[in-house]
Amino acid sequence: MTEELNKETEQEEITETVEETTEEIITEDAAEETVAEEMKETPQAEESEVEKLAEENNDEVLAHVFTGDVEGDVYTYDQLESPSDEYTDDEYKDMMGMYENTLNQIEEKEIITGRVASIDEKYVVIDIGFKSEGIIAVNEFPSTILENMGPGDEVDVFLDRVEDKDGQLILSRRKADILQAWEKIEAAHETAEIIEGYIKRRIKGGMIVDVFGIDAFLPGSQIDVRPVRDFDAYVGRTMEFQVVKLNMVAENVVVSHRALIESDLEEQREQILDTIEAGQVLEGAVKNITDFGVFIDLGGVDGLLHITDLSWGRVDNPNEIVQLDQRLNVAVIDFDERSKRVSLGLKQLQPHPWEEIHAKYPEGMKVQGRVVSIADYGAFIELEKGVEGLIHISEMSWTQHIKHPSQLVQKDDVVECIVLNINEDEKKISLGVKQLTEDPWADILERFPVESKHNGVIRNLTNFGVFVELEPGIDGLIHVSDLSWTEKVEHPNEIVKKDQEVEVVILGVDFENRRITLGHKQVQENPWDTYAKEYAPGTTVNGEVIKATDKGAFVKLELGVEAFLSYGKATEPEFKEGDKVEAFVFDFNEENKSISLSQLDKDQKKAKATKTKKKAKAADVETGAPTLGEMSGLGALKEKMEAEEKTAKEEGTAE
Repeated sequence: MTEELNKETEQEEITETVEETTEEIITEDAAEETVAEEMKETPQAEESEVEKLAEENNDEVLAHVFTGDVEGDVYTYDQLESPSDEYTDDEYKDMMGMYENTLNQIEEKEIITGRVASIDEKYVVIDIGFKSEGIIAVNEFPSTILENMGPGDEVDVFLDRVEDKDGQLILSRRKADILQAWEKIEAAHETAEIIEGYIKRRIKGGMIVDVFGIDAFLPGSQIDVRPVRDFDAYVGRTMEFQVVKLNMVAENVVVSHRALIESDLEEQREQILDTIEAGQVLEGAVKNITDFGVFIDLGGVDGLLHITDLSWGRVDNPNEIVQLDQRLNVAVIDFDERSKRVSLGLKQLQPHPWEEIHAKYPEGMKVQGRVVSIADYGAFIELEKGVEGLIHISEMSWTQHIKHPSQLVQKDDVVECIVLNINEDEKKISLGVKQLTEDPWADILERFPVESKHNGVIRNLTNFGVFVELEPGIDGLIHVSDLSWTEKVEHPNEIVKKDQEVEVVILGVDFENRRITLGHKQVQENPWDTYAKEYAPGTTVNGEVIKATDKGAFVKLELGVEAFLSYGKATEPEFKEGDKVEAFVFDFNEENKSISLSQLDKDQKKAKATKTKKKAKAADVETGAPTLGEMSGLGALKEKMEAEEKTAKEEGTAE
């Protein structure tokens, strides 16, 4: 589509040039008519003897005067109209034939050769052998021709009209030149003749060339076999061309200089194609550079040097390796005889960089390279052209939790690293940065032994626990269950806050996975050991209601632990927040960290007193728990209270 638009633009520009030329010619015609008018007004020569005689002899009209052998003889009109007694019919016909032969047989709109009759400052009088002479303005003749032209010289002119309204013969030198130029161009197009032209100016898509005085179009692609980068350098030059397209009706001419060059290179091209084969090393010149590769002129044959064959290393742009018009040696990688396509390579002329790779980069060697690419899983480092290694994200730091390599390096950064291992078969090298420093986990157990206490700063809170920084790069995790002995923590933010300093205990160290398990509640003794002794089942306790529900109340006991008191058969809350209550421990569950209470009635108080007496007698009972006999009557009650307590807790949690 672009080529068609360019052609249309070229056509319009050439057509405009032709129209301008036509306007000039029309202007010249008007000038010629003006000249004819002037000549008409010019006083004629003095009346001849024949005219005087005609005035004296009104009864006779004199037609012509002939000179030569009969110079001076005068013939009357009657004598010429009809044979006289002096001429026979045959003699009359012969005489009339002689006169007619003195006039050339001419036709309008043709080029005729005439003779210069005279030249003055304004006009050139031309005799074309007609009954009258024609005049041409001197500005229609080139100055070089006009200077050397004189009377009697032959000159080609264009017969525009035999006579105008004033009977004047209309001739044109310029139209003759234009018509002759078109005839030459047409002949050159038919015979493929080489012609010369002068490049006048540059236009969109190409150049305007003066060929025999006619403006022809030279497309940019037809200037040379190589892409033209400086069109202005051709302006003002005279070059040889071949007419490749001609439209006489539209007066459009397209010429080409490239066609001449290709013709000269065709023989050389055939010779190269006949001898070319894979593995050859040829010399060529960089003809064009694209994003995907370089076109090399091998002397009439173009080959493609793909970007991947420019270098063993990464190439982002071919301009990094070659420049336009640069001459270089290339290797023929492949040649397709059917399509005549030649694939070339430059890196193939250099040794492969992976040869003796283990000797150049032994494991453990400190190397330096440039970051050429960054991926989510690591950074690629170019050690040399064609040799790259990968620093995996896990090999970037001993202590930092790097989510993306860009946190540590950027493209084109020059970094130092250690060669970890080489896979020659897959052409892979593993590199590491953290190995440049000592591993802080090497002596982790010496610095953080199990059960030792340390202070740390909370760096992050999650649903399952708290991450605590023990030292820069060394973090540990406090699970949510290890935050408090007594409180049921649903989220760590109920106990601690970010950036808060806390005291922790080392619970375990996983060296292989580099994890440290911490505890916060372990800093203090487990209070449930004390609770087990103080709040054994059957023990009477006092507390304060801190929350009341439909099924029971949460009571805070004297040692600070919470217990749940069930209402039993009551349908309405018996207590409100802040009430003091007395109850006995119905159930103690250390594993679930729960204590269930029940209210005391008279029978239960009596049973409690009896139990206390038996407890004093039983030396082997340390916990003060009631005997089986004492508890046997409470079995059914216990099951009922547990169910009520469970329901109350669920409702209390929902509230």
